Amino acid sequence: MTQADTSKAPGFDTLALKPGTLVNLQSLGYQAMTPIQAASLPPALAGKDLIAQAQTGSGKTAAFALTLLTNLNPRRFAVQALVLCPTRELADQVTTEIRRLARAEENIKVVTLCGGVALRGQRASLEHGAHIVVGTPGRVMDHLARGYLTLEALNTLVLDEADRMLDMGFVEDIQTVAKQCPKERQTLLFSATYPEGIDKLAQQFMRAPVRIEVAARTTGPQTEQRFYEVTRANRYETVALLLNHFRPISTLAFCNTKQQCKELVALLQQQGVSAMALHGELEQRDRDQVLAQFANRSCSVLVATDVASRGLDIAQLEAVINVTITPDPEVHVHRIGRTGRAGETGLALSLASLDEMGSVGKIEQYLKQESVWFPRDGLTPTGSGPLLPPMVTLQLLGGRKEKIRPGDVLGALTGPDGGYTREQIGKINVTEFTTFVAVERSIAKEAMRRLNAGKVKGKSVRVRLLDE
Repeated sequence: MTQADTSKAPGFDTLALKPGTLVNLQSLGYQAMTPIQAASLPPALAGKDLIAQAQTGSGKTAAFALTLLTNLNPRRFAVQALVLCPTRELADQVTTEIRRLARAEENIKVVTLCGGVALRGQRASLEHGAHIVVGTPGRVMDHLARGYLTLEALNTLVLDEADRMLDMGFVEDIQTVAKQCPKERQTLLFSATYPEGIDKLAQQFMRAPVRIEVAARTTGPQTEQRFYEVTRANRYETVALLLNHFRPISTLAFCNTKQQCKELVALLQQQGVSAMALHGELEQRDRDQVLAQFANRSCSVLVATDVASRGLDIAQLEAVINVTITPDPEVHVHRIGRTGRAGETGLALSLASLDEMGSVGKIEQYLKQESVWFPRDGLTPTGSGPLLPPMVTLQLLGGRKEKIRPGDVLGALTGPDGGYTREQIGKINVTEFTTFVAVERSIAKEAMRRLNAGKVKGKSVRVRLLDE
């Protein structure tokens, strides 16, 4: 196993990449390689199978994307690379990143195959010719079974967030898909943690894989960890105290079960806090809406289980709250690694009852540092009124199917008919059939009225305000 050397950060020009790819990387702001890229790209570009362990947000997508793009023949319109992801959100993120990295090549077609969208449209996309497919195991299996997707030309298979796919019970699906791939191919497996099932999976269809691990045993100098002792009776109330004391704009709160998520959200909403739950029971449409609102800062607190939250990459996350302590120290590091990124400061706040102290001890051993405890009675309100997010989300009925792009919505709001400034408009997220746009809270109702009275891309649209 190779431990990545994090002391040096070599440039991408040290790799055997095409000149156009290097120019594109520079234009995208890719300067030096991250540790996982520096460790995995040389063996991957040399054609080796790979098992790479690295946290979400470490740059692993670029590591496998650059490899599969190097293996690609753009003039051959056949599926040459397949990336399996656990969730639709992660598949969408991966597709976007591959397209950005493929700009140096002409006409590279990437198709996303996930549930929640009609098979018919996906079939048409495949029939027009695709080089790369990114999808969830179940939907990829559907297309293979119906003969819409063929993998005879495949040279690279990627399993992204493999541990999460094991958690979700996708082992047999992955095996079924892998059996339909050519034996002479490269397989790249990326995972945030390393459960036993990964080895079993690798032994079945990988050839002498190189194993790489990027150590994640530090929380980073930008993240402050605080522990608070709680009881079963006051645990949820302590979360409310933390929010009123620190008043973070954006918080991800982790619970171990779906029921805990629901109970905590109910309590926070009763207290006027803008909170939403993310768990396995949500329909895909509701999940998309929750994630859009949290990512665009229209929801203050997202309460999630670990399984539901994997693959999410939320920028500017001020705080992570461990409402319950996970018994797995690797998962703890994965949770708190969501905050304090890219030079930003972050808070990691953990609540532990007496029966969770054993798990806290495991975390201390894993991180090789003692936990720092703070008194619960030191949490006092530091602001007036409920914790409300700075933005509100407007939902437009119409998305990619209607050829709507973010620039069309921005133009409608900042043009002569809208009259708002660019600074008053936040993140714009266009999905298949709907579009979410964040606007400053103070202009939300008026912006909705103007959009309903005006036009986007020359057409009238229906717009509604999303409730928290």
